[in-house]
Amino acid sequence: MIVDYLDDSAAAGTAADICIVGAGAAGIAMARAFIGTSLRVCLLEGGGLTGEQQSQALYAGKSVGSLSLDPATSRMRAFGGSCNLWGGGCMPLNAMDLRARDWVAQSGWPITASELKPYYVRAMEVCGLPWYPLHGNGNGFNALPGFPPIPFDQGKLSNQIFMRTQLLFGRDYLAELGQAPNVTVLLHANLLELDIAPDGRVVQGATIGSLAGKRGVVRARHFVLACGGIENARLLLQSDRRLPGGPGNTHGLVGRYFMDHPSGRLGAVIGGKTDHLARPYDRENAKGRATFPEICLSEQAQQRDGLLNGRVHPFVAEGPVPRGVAALRGLRKRRRSAISNEGKALEDSLCTAMRNSALPVSSVASGSTSGLLLQLALGVGDIARAMARKRVGKPAVRSSHLVLVGYFEQAPNPNSRIKLDASRDALGQRKVCVDWHLNALDRHTYRVAARLFGHELASASGGCFEPEPWVEADDVTPPRVEGTGHHMGTTRMADDPRHGVVNRDCRVHGIDNLHIAGSSVFPTGGWAFPTFTIIALSLRLAERLQMLCG
Repeated sequence: MIVDYLDDSAAAGTAADICIVGAGAAGIAMARAFIGTSLRVCLLEGGGLTGEQQSQALYAGKSVGSLSLDPATSRMRAFGGSCNLWGGGCMPLNAMDLRARDWVAQSGWPITASELKPYYVRAMEVCGLPWYPLHGNGNGFNALPGFPPIPFDQGKLSNQIFMRTQLLFGRDYLAELGQAPNVTVLLHANLLELDIAPDGRVVQGATIGSLAGKRGVVRARHFVLACGGIENARLLLQSDRRLPGGPGNTHGLVGRYFMDHPSGRLGAVIGGKTDHLARPYDRENAKGRATFPEICLSEQAQQRDGLLNGRVHPFVAEGPVPRGVAALRGLRKRRRSAISNEGKALEDSLCTAMRNSALPVSSVASGSTSGLLLQLALGVGDIARAMARKRVGKPAVRSSHLVLVGYFEQAPNPNSRIKLDASRDALGQRKVCVDWHLNALDRHTYRVAARLFGHELASASGGCFEPEPWVEADDVTPPRVEGTGHHMGTTRMADDPRHGVVNRDCRVHGIDNLHIAGSSVFPTGGWAFPTFTIIALSLRLAERLQMLCG
């Protein structure tokens, strides 16, 4: 059942066996796991079915760290969460990502790749993926991509296979959850506070509210925060009326160890067979393919050089665009449906901010429709040649060079954290303050890896690598990187409450019935897109809750 908390007819409060806060990938995957059981589930979502500026504004905050991150544009407050905007990449963390590495301080998960594997298998179904076996060490999928990847020196780089889905959680699972008799989805119902019992060990209710002023309480046997790497920490920190610092914060760890997957331009490969190098890694001309290789640092290179994990993607930078092709692009752009509603406009702006798109094409003709049609007629030969190139797997326009963009793991850093600000949002809640930093291992990794990626790809294509200025600068010069919207680590998992906020079962230390789902529990992030692991952990937690509820 879908209920809009803004409706006057909606009850102020409700009761359930399990209350899940947040209807993104984690919350939806968990709620689906309970369909057909005897357990009553209440799934709270602070936004509506699509993006809304008023709801999105509740994510506003400030950034005070050495790296800037806008909390209002790096996540989405709506049913389906930020996965309304994701690129569909699914990749498990590998065994090395989960182990303690002696060159990465405070690394290591309390669970292993083999423990996660059965939930990764189940996550394939949730993500609408065809079944492929996982490598034994959890290092990607054992599948053949559409084009053979470039062979690299295994002591330096490796090709790892990920899968891409077209599924969108908010779009594709709304009807199923709406028809489930034991699941109630409350839209526009924002968690204001977790009400902790006097003994400090149990959540006895969740106070919720709408922007229209309605207030109520959800009573449940178990509560799950599934609101992302920033908001999970914020909700714990602001539920501090009974417990100073909020639940799970006895050792001051809630909000600390904030991580993302920092990304930036590493340089360019000039000359050589650029199309040959880029073709296996091209996702834009996939033609229905689901499996793709990604160029990654090998485990040997990470161990030998003391590096974090990382990957690089070669983007084709076009050469001169023929007149006919530029005109055709201009007409297509003109004929696309104009932004006609608030939700679409918001999604477009967030997608740009989160960088969930390829590099823009270099040339799109502008002008009146009649002018573009004239240019198209004059350039019909350009179109024919472009189509001939695409038929043999080449880009429509000859490339000028390759731009190398790196995506990296970030080292656990207690000084990189989410805090509460003194200012308040429209619900009266304290806004978030992001204090995001890189440490020495981050800076070392990004520079060494940039040179390694650049020279190996240049060698493979017969070109030369021209690094970005920051790659060749001294270590004091900060890397030119920014966030990718993969917020992790702020309620990290550890068996010892002195080292983490949740235990290996994702239960908050010290609170018997409070659990956390999502990437905020990741002790480290590897390079892998986090959603696939988020879903696997959510299915694992759902199984645990079914056992606890009998």
